[in-house]
Amino acid sequence: MPVLRIFDEAKAREFYVDWLGFSVDWEHRFGDDFPIYLQVSRGDCVIHLSEHHGDATPGGHLRTECDDIDGLAAALRAKDYKYAKPGEPEDKPWGTREIALTDPFGNRLTFSSPAA
Repeated sequence: MPVLRIFDEAKAREFYVDWLGFSVDWEHRFGDDFPIYLQVSRGDCVIHLSEHHGDATPGGHLRTECDDIDGLAAALRAKDYKYAKPGEPEDKPWGTREIALTDPFGNRLTFSSPAA
């Protein structure tokens, strides 16, 4: 299960839930005013997000498959997220069509589909 480091719960929810369309499956805190640890998912893609010091290193890279990369890219552009404007997916020499996004914490997410 990939774990990505986050530093701001509101920014993480804005990026992963509001813009990318992930759902929050569950969340945990050890108490009030403690860091959050949560699981988000979109289809078969499941990610853990953690504010805990020592959980993952900022600037990680996660690759995941997507059924309809062109549809995903169009949907993201239509939402007009203030902090990212994805272009058209690119065909890669290794046979995939991809878009790469960077979250507010420097983590990179690459979504790919088999090239047509």
